[in-house]
Amino acid sequence: MESLSFLAPVASDLQRVDEVIRARLNSDVVLVRQVAEYIVAGGGKRLRPAVVLLAAGAAGYSGDARFELAAVVEFIHTATLLHDDVVDESGLRRGRKTANAAFGNAASVLVGDFLYSRAFQMMVRLDNMRVMQILAEATNTIAEGEVLQLMNCHDAGVDEARYLAVIRRKTAKLFEAAAWLGGILGGVALPQELSLAAYGMHVGTAFQLTDDVLDYSGEAGQIGKSLGDDLAEGKPTLPLIRAMATGTPQQAALIRRAIVDGGRDDFRQVLAAIEATGALAYTRQAAQRECDAARRAIALLPPSPHHDSLLELAAFSVTRRH
Repeated sequence: MESLSFLAPVASDLQRVDEVIRARLNSDVVLVRQVAEYIVAGGGKRLRPAVVLLAAGAAGYSGDARFELAAVVEFIHTATLLHDDVVDESGLRRGRKTANAAFGNAASVLVGDFLYSRAFQMMVRLDNMRVMQILAEATNTIAEGEVLQLMNCHDAGVDEARYLAVIRRKTAKLFEAAAWLGGILGGVALPQELSLAAYGMHVGTAFQLTDDVLDYSGEAGQIGKSLGDDLAEGKPTLPLIRAMATGTPQQAALIRRAIVDGGRDDFRQVLAAIEATGALAYTRQAAQRECDAARRAIALLPPSPHHDSLLELAAFSVTRRH
């Protein structure tokens, strides 16, 4: 099990966030409770709520609103997972059945809608227009990223710039919002707010690029899903894009066909091409550049245990194994 020692300054805060999550999941509709609790109890590192808490601490804030906002961010993230798994027809997440596999697609989509709407109820109660603006924009941007990713599926013509544009919207945007919210709670000056937002964007991008590497190099038991899921879904992620760009014509043709057709029939040959072209190392280097940019973004924040943990979290986004 990987050490998440950087969460130490907010360990008790995260317990408070879990209490808020369970309280806000309450619904007199039984199936809503069942599916929501199934997802929330399914593990996960709670990294996005942790970013809210760490950024708030680094900005000098210790009020109760941070627990509510951290829960809001987790609800938005969980809603995207519910919808993602339906779109991707995924059967496994975090080592167990996805909600759509356990309860069906219809229940997953509708409970995802419940979580989005509950998140917006919670943020309205905080009565902070800037908080609402950032979360509303983030939620909309994430949805656009999901649609862009859908359009890119089975498209072997996606290049690195197009791919990065998708993950900045789909994955990095919520990390950006989480860090930005911490700065707003702390009442820091706008340049510091924006530096926290930039930190979140870079960490989120590094996190997704590392995910891309793990899909071709991890262990299924550790990463909680089947190796090659991205290839099976026809997703042109950076390792594939890089291997196509630098491999032989035969390797490029193999990968192009695998993306267009989907499935795992050519997984071993594709993996060999990725390894031969150094595409995983290239993707890791891209993730490391994002990590370095994240650390530079918050270099001028005052020293604190929370600041140190933000730096450690950036490093973890690259070194993690699941």
